[in-house]
Amino acid sequence: MTALHLQHVRKRFGATQALDDASLKVERGTIHGLVGENGAGKSTLIKILAGIHAADAGQVSIDGRVYDRLSPRQVDALGVQFIHQERLLPASFTVGEALFFGHELRRGPFVDRRRQQHEAERLLGEYFDLQLPAGVRVGELNSAERQVLQITRALIRQPKILVFDEPSVALVKREVDQLLRIVKRLRDQGLSILYISHYLQEIDSLCDEVTVLRNGRDVAVVQPRQTSSAEIARLMVNREVQDMYPKASVELGPPLLLVRGLSLARRYRQIDLEVRRGEIVGLTGLVGSGAKELFKTLFGVERANSGSVHLDGRLLRLRSPGQAIAAGIALVPEERRSQGISPALSVLENLTLAGLGRFSRWGLLSRRQEQAQTLRLIDELAIKAPGPHAAVSQLSGGNQQKVALGKWLSRRSAVYLLDEPCVGVDVGAKVEIYRVIGRLVQEGAAVLVLSSDLPELLGISDRIVVLHRGEIAAEFRAGEVDSDQLLACATGASRASAGRAREVEHA
Repeated sequence: MTALHLQHVRKRFGATQALDDASLKVERGTIHGLVGENGAGKSTLIKILAGIHAADAGQVSIDGRVYDRLSPRQVDALGVQFIHQERLLPASFTVGEALFFGHELRRGPFVDRRRQQHEAERLLGEYFDLQLPAGVRVGELNSAERQVLQITRALIRQPKILVFDEPSVALVKREVDQLLRIVKRLRDQGLSILYISHYLQEIDSLCDEVTVLRNGRDVAVVQPRQTSSAEIARLMVNREVQDMYPKASVELGPPLLLVRGLSLARRYRQIDLEVRRGEIVGLTGLVGSGAKELFKTLFGVERANSGSVHLDGRLLRLRSPGQAIAAGIALVPEERRSQGISPALSVLENLTLAGLGRFSRWGLLSRRQEQAQTLRLIDELAIKAPGPHAAVSQLSGGNQQKVALGKWLSRRSAVYLLDEPCVGVDVGAKVEIYRVIGRLVQEGAAVLVLSSDLPELLGISDRIVVLHRGEIAAEFRAGEVDSDQLLACATGASRASAGRAREVEHA
């Protein structure tokens, strides 16, 4: 029996046809995947299901009953719960308050906060084997913990239909594996699940059927057990994805970024690292490895206790991001919406924000030069936007990520620190971003990529450095290692053999 059926749905926003006769069917007790490039219409389809948008045409059926239009309250009452990519939980709430917000546990007329906290600890332990300090607030949690909290919040409502919108974006591998086990268990208990993800390996291992959206239409419904990930990717972008990781051929120059003996108390110790001109160095490690803190230090957010950082032979004293930027270091952070872009500003304002000095003289901004640079970057990065003056908040996640990267291109930095540059980005946009990274190193920049996507690091990097509990566990040439070996080093399972791999000649 069909649990959810959206039929011939159309939706237009101004001149943009977001959905054009799109359909989606989820059978009861199955996991149905929904994939497509950013801008394919996935978000619009989900917002219509959630009652946020009204369709211009088409209908929605839930458990066999047809609805021309739904309200968010009605959707909630029908047992449909959503786990969104953006983790919008109140930062000032405790974990217990956030988990039961709107459905508080009470003792008489009063909210029973002690019971809420006790239940929160029990449920987080049961679902995710996660223990958080009593009374910790949402704003103190990392991205993975906030995502886990949102998932648990949905599960305690005992939904009939559960919609996962990029749920694993902020999770490390152990947490992803746990999430996938939970999703399968819920399916086996009779729950109907719609699972949206850019990670095709998740779709392949998890889903019973998959609907592919392209340009606002459903172009195929396939079974992952019979259809390869490469074929699904081809359907998404309507072209062969033969070279998923385009690699620029670059002759490496001398070391541009040189790190020696860098240490930060309780975060990382004695980090020796170098990145040469024209080189892409991958960096990976589990949560708590110190990799995130190392990036923050190199960008002047954290101050190291000891050690040195040299850029093109010059000793840097990085006490603030402003000093790092002035020295020629750029950072594209993982949290693009809160740290990488200004959502309320236009595409033009975001793309030129980091390099305003290039477009001004005697304190006066040249709008003509700013506009010309913006149009060039929009074309170079293939940013899909209504125009240069459109707010970045209107763009899809992948296009927002391109803007976050593009703003540094206008400054022409020497060293690029890319923190999970393709997180939550679709197949087509990933390839475009990899090409941009390749162009950076061809122009003589040095690129350091922090990523938990091991195939990505293997595909785009010249070398890969693995951190484990604050120390460099191993260093490999990209062509001489596989994902299993990298993961073993990151978890500390192969420190002995990894130590020998550290002896890489930088010829």
